[in-house]
Amino acid sequence: MSELLLELLSEEIPARMQLRASEDLKCLVVEGLKTRGLDVGQARAYSTPRRLTLVVENVPAQSPEISEERKGPRVGAPEKAVEGFLKSAGLASIKDATIVKDEKKGDYYVAKIERPGRAALEIVAETIIEVTAKFPWPKSMHWGSSPFQWVRPLQSILCLLDGKIVPFEIAGIDAGNETRGHRFLGPGPFKVKNFADYEAKLAAHHVMLDPEKRKAAISEQAHALAKEAKLELIEDDALLAENAGLTEWPVVLMGSFDKAFLNVPAEVLTTSMKTHQKCFSLREPRSKKLANKFLMVSNLVAKDGGAEIVAGNEKVIRARLSDAKFFWEQDLKHPLGEMAGKLAGITFHEKLGSQKDRVERIEQLAFELAGACDAVPEDARRAAGLAKADLVSEMVGEFPELQGLMGRYYAEYVGTKPEIARAIELHYKPKGPTDTVPREDQGDAVAVAVALADKLDTLVGFWAIGEKPTGSGDPYQLRRAALGVIRIVLENDLRVPLGKHIREALALQNGKVKSPEDIVGDLLSFFADRLKVFLRDQGKRHDLIDAVFALGGQDDLALIVKRVEALDTFLKTDDGANLLAGVKRAANILSIEEKKDKKSYAGPYDLKLIVEKEETALAAAIEATKQDTIAAIAVENFAGAMRALSELRAPVDQFFEKILVNADDAKIRENRLRLLSEIRAATQTVADFSKISG
Repeated sequence: MSELLLELLSEEIPARMQLRASEDLKCLVVEGLKTRGLDVGQARAYSTPRRLTLVVENVPAQSPEISEERKGPRVGAPEKAVEGFLKSAGLASIKDATIVKDEKKGDYYVAKIERPGRAALEIVAETIIEVTAKFPWPKSMHWGSSPFQWVRPLQSILCLLDGKIVPFEIAGIDAGNETRGHRFLGPGPFKVKNFADYEAKLAAHHVMLDPEKRKAAISEQAHALAKEAKLELIEDDALLAENAGLTEWPVVLMGSFDKAFLNVPAEVLTTSMKTHQKCFSLREPRSKKLANKFLMVSNLVAKDGGAEIVAGNEKVIRARLSDAKFFWEQDLKHPLGEMAGKLAGITFHEKLGSQKDRVERIEQLAFELAGACDAVPEDARRAAGLAKADLVSEMVGEFPELQGLMGRYYAEYVGTKPEIARAIELHYKPKGPTDTVPREDQGDAVAVAVALADKLDTLVGFWAIGEKPTGSGDPYQLRRAALGVIRIVLENDLRVPLGKHIREALALQNGKVKSPEDIVGDLLSFFADRLKVFLRDQGKRHDLIDAVFALGGQDDLALIVKRVEALDTFLKTDDGANLLAGVKRAANILSIEEKKDKKSYAGPYDLKLIVEKEETALAAAIEATKQDTIAAIAVENFAGAMRALSELRAPVDQFFEKILVNADDAKIRENRLRLLSEIRAATQTVADFSKISG
């Protein structure tokens, strides 16, 4: 078994593409080798700004010989069918095929195909040429006269199998056993024998091959410099990964900027330094206030200790922070109310009007939703009216990721109520599955109301114009909006009748909405599907959600989840499992008999026709269960409702053990079938047991 080593050296690969590209290279090459018969071992991929590297273990010397039989057309089949068979089987003449006798279906041809194994060198070369020709770069380019495309001009190819060069050519470049080190610190070519030799020599030529090691080196140096300056590093995993993708030999240096810039909000300064110069920010360990220091990651070991690099970065940072300070000062001259008036000039969607139109809808929705989260309705309306105003600010124009946050700062600057100012920032949350939600118990009830209104308006608006998510796309991130509503409602334990608020949102849409009740039903089904996904990720059973939604009128997410959790707990008990079996048995009998008799047995039974004690006991238990479950659910005591259901278990078991449902007397038979339908009716106060698996 041999080791395959491949390196594709090029001009600088964008940092955002490197990780995906290395994984694609690994998957595509390994898949190609296995498809061609080479059952290889473990593969590892690496990337730097200039190279993609792949090492594959346990590559066999050749693919195995193949011996197979391929069935062909029947004897006497049309000439075209025979020709196609010969071509696919690689036979020169039909005489080379074997005739198999079949008295029932007729004789047919069989081709015996013998294929010798192929040398691994040949397979590897063929695979790499194919993979590189169709490599899925998000963007690629031509250079020179070759039609070959790569993300950046390819400079060299290193490809070794068991230490031997794999002979092939791509874009006029022959594969060899040479590579190069760091562009400035180790530029000369050098030969390698295998991966261990390759990795060691790269390190000697100032290249850290593994991006994880580069990230660790940056983090270690950054923390050491911060500690030396008695400061604290503001962690940023995305920035760390990006810098690892920009350097082959990272060296962290510290710079500073004028303290006057600290009058600008800290998030603005950190965003500016991160966006424009890929620099890390530092803060005071105790106060957590931003310090006038920053860390940059160089790709050089400078002779002057990095002094010139630091000076250059400080000059650029000073210019960028001056811009940010200018934007801040200009924005403060225009109150949020004035900015909000300019939203009329920003189109939200051609069919849904301007941002101003949208804000007016959100204002009304937030006012209506305020009661659900104990927010002051007028505060919710005011916060919604200002929530999108910062979209026209200079700062958000430069840094869109600061929307909401800047609105909060501008509101605070003019003395807006704190809960309204926070709502402007928090109403975008949650921005993803790991983001936090605004919490009523943390004083952000107004933010909860505005966040719900914002997301419901988005969902209802796009549903109203027929722009729903599809299996292949969700361009308006409507699934995320629905998940946001679900998380806000559940994590705040809110009672929000979704159907009512969806109808309110529909009434606010510009123009007449066609089939509003269809939209309400469709959106509630969408929420049910999103809730299933959300709960499934938490280990909950999706069939229980179906069982609760099947009752109809279930649009209070918090109550649905409480009911599902109580039902899940109940079904794990013996009483629950046995009752489920009994209810399903009753449902199956009813289904069979109703189909046979062509009539429904739903409805009340006749007490006068109950003759056996087991029937009497079951009837009494059904009536008690109905009353007890309804009473328990009315006060949201779902555990109590399940305990009431458990009282049905013994009477149901006794009924099926002692009573013959299909009695000879037609009236008694019908009454017993009606009694079975009442079992179903009693359990449907809690859930539709027919939707539950098991």
